[in-house]
Amino acid sequence: MSGQDAPAQEPRARISVARWAADLAMGARFAVTGGRESWARTIMTAVGVGLGVVLLLVASSAPTAYDLRGERSDRRAALGFEVDPKPGPDTIRLGQANTTYRDQDIEGLVMAPDGDSPPKPPGISHLPDPGQMWISPALKKLLDSDEGKLLRDRFPYRTIGTISHDGLSGPNDLRYYAGITHKAFDQAGGDYRIDRWGTKNVGKPQPLNPALLLLIIVGCVVLLLPVLIFIATAARFGGERRDRRLAALRLVGADIHMTRRIAAGESLFGSLLGLAVGTGLFLLVRVFIEGIVVWDISFFASDIVPSAPLALTIAVAVPASAVMVTLLALRGIAIEPLGVVRNARPKRRRLWWRLLLPLLGMALLLPLAGGFQAGSGGGDTKAYQAAAGAVLLLVGVTALLPWIVEAVVERFGGKGSVPWQLATRRLQLSSGTASRAVSGITVAVAGALALQMLFASVEAQDSQSTGQDPTRAQLMATVPVSTGSEARDAFERYRATKGVRDMLGVTEGYVSALRHSKDDPSTAPEEALTVADCPSLREVARITSCKNGDVFLVDAPPDYYEAGDKFAKPGAQVNLAFDDESMPDLRHKKLWTIPHSAKVVKSRHDPIGSERTGIFATPGAFDVAKLAKPNAVAMMRMDPKVPDATEYVRNTSAVFSPTIDVMRLSSTSQSDEFTVIRKALFIGATATLLLIGASMIVTTLEQLRERKRLLSVLVAFGTRRTTLSWSVLWQTAVPVVLGLALSIAGGLALGVLLLKMVGQPLAVDWAGLGTMTGIGGGVILLVTLVSLPPLWRMMRPEGLRTE
Repeated sequence: MSGQDAPAQEPRARISVARWAADLAMGARFAVTGGRESWARTIMTAVGVGLGVVLLLVASSAPTAYDLRGERSDRRAALGFEVDPKPGPDTIRLGQANTTYRDQDIEGLVMAPDGDSPPKPPGISHLPDPGQMWISPALKKLLDSDEGKLLRDRFPYRTIGTISHDGLSGPNDLRYYAGITHKAFDQAGGDYRIDRWGTKNVGKPQPLNPALLLLIIVGCVVLLLPVLIFIATAARFGGERRDRRLAALRLVGADIHMTRRIAAGESLFGSLLGLAVGTGLFLLVRVFIEGIVVWDISFFASDIVPSAPLALTIAVAVPASAVMVTLLALRGIAIEPLGVVRNARPKRRRLWWRLLLPLLGMALLLPLAGGFQAGSGGGDTKAYQAAAGAVLLLVGVTALLPWIVEAVVERFGGKGSVPWQLATRRLQLSSGTASRAVSGITVAVAGALALQMLFASVEAQDSQSTGQDPTRAQLMATVPVSTGSEARDAFERYRATKGVRDMLGVTEGYVSALRHSKDDPSTAPEEALTVADCPSLREVARITSCKNGDVFLVDAPPDYYEAGDKFAKPGAQVNLAFDDESMPDLRHKKLWTIPHSAKVVKSRHDPIGSERTGIFATPGAFDVAKLAKPNAVAMMRMDPKVPDATEYVRNTSAVFSPTIDVMRLSSTSQSDEFTVIRKALFIGATATLLLIGASMIVTTLEQLRERKRLLSVLVAFGTRRTTLSWSVLWQTAVPVVLGLALSIAGGLALGVLLLKMVGQPLAVDWAGLGTMTGIGGGVILLVTLVSLPPLWRMMRPEGLRTE
């Protein structure tokens, strides 16, 4: 009944623990023996809580999963040392042979043992012989598929087995170990030796960039807070029907405090069942986790193990929060023997404590301005303070939503269409339920906006210019060759590769003076010699006039040369002979005279950002075949109309040597830490968004079930179903619009504070703001569309039945 004030509260007597336990147990029995309605409410609560628990368990598994993944990576690491061990029976010669295939990174090592007892990497039973390779299951699957047809040409080895679990970071790792000969190593270069696998005590880890630390903190808050809010919302499912059941208990003699304890017991049972459901779903997720790859990161099912302290916290906090939310919800309701008393003119929601929460959050965050810049100390204390401030601010945004919805809807009059009037009247009578339904998306959008502002700032701060110019060339490969003729052959192969539109080829070598250095009598001064055609030379030096046969000299900065070591001048003789250790050979000199016509020109940054100095010669002036152990550097312009042009270039490079790295030119680069954090946040945001969508569907279905009889009555009196459908849409749309407006304000406020903390100027990404708001609105619209079929099924006369 309504229209009267709630009766006075009964005096509270001292209640023993046994009485509490008995009343909680009675509530649990009612949850399972109260008929179909009780079971429906219990199941809805269990599903809602279970969805939140499964994400919390996955989140609590993240530290363990990353630790186990990192341990396997450390055990298989093959790091070179400052001084390689001498060749012996227990050493192995290695070369990095990583490659990329259609944006998928493939890690590889080529190897040749030096003796009979070399160390072997984890995951394989024995080392591969020349021409053999071990591959990961994921790489084997790729090579056997139609998608990997182009990749097969890059691996001229016979597969002898697959790498086991111990040798992989994750189930979807693309990795291989291949055997080659020592002669192939001599030709490829860039090799090193090890006498053991794995890294231990390599060095003290570097502290994380404070801005990246703040990004992690805010990301965890933004991703997990909507989950906690939804769990609290799920504990209040079916509240109106539960209150009517409690009124029947008052009729048979239970006092008001006993009914609240019984209601808490019912919620406790639902939350415990939700814990069981969440645990079951978590175990199911673990089964399928190995098939999920997000940004090249994957985990084994055995890695997904919740941290014991975090799992215990979840097991205690979820039931406790369900009980606390139920008791708080019943404070504003008087359950009497003849019914539930709800005020027709409810007390206005208090605003002061709702404003206090975000103000406290700001008070914690404001002193941290500039505290997350490079070189700032006090990391742990500031991290906890930042987390607490972000939580208070976002929770305050959520707490303000019911007050704003109530303040707005009470001003709606009796005008408008029938669906609008039905919706507004329902919101005026019970705006709290509608507010709770969108509270999760509100805090998620607010947090996402702030996180996006911080993310954009940290990305700009973390990005560094490489000096590369991808408009002049898109790919670069350095081919180690023994003679200049091999360099010419390499360039011809690249020019003939499918997808290469143009190529800048320069052959790099060194010449030396005919005398020893004054500062180091053991060696002679050296100077670089670059041989290329005129178009290529113009890319590396500021040359106005060039024809085949010309020679140019590019001076280095004055401090580049030691006193008296500058020897490359027009008309000077230079030495082309070098020994096996790549040192100038002054006993077996090979002389070449720099032409007197050599012109002095200025250097120019090439497409890869390097600035060369020394002697520049055209093929007509110098035969590259005379150079000892030169490098052939190919800078290629690609044809954008050829889809796999880059892959064809990588296949060509693999013919020369498996250790050649084809580098894609980019104007900026980012740290590895930022890349990992970005991937982790993307994974968490995806999971949170899925939870929000699923949780809102459950919440909407629960609200429709609560109004099933009312909907049936309206249909029985002739109300059209389209009218009720539009009414449900308006009931959802009004809180959503208000919630999104509040989330924008709260997100911008938190974003501004975060930017001040990292010392960055205010920069609002309006496109990102519109995207996040659109995503939030899209989730609500999708949930509404999904709820229409159940709504139409509920609008039947059969809904008038009761037990």
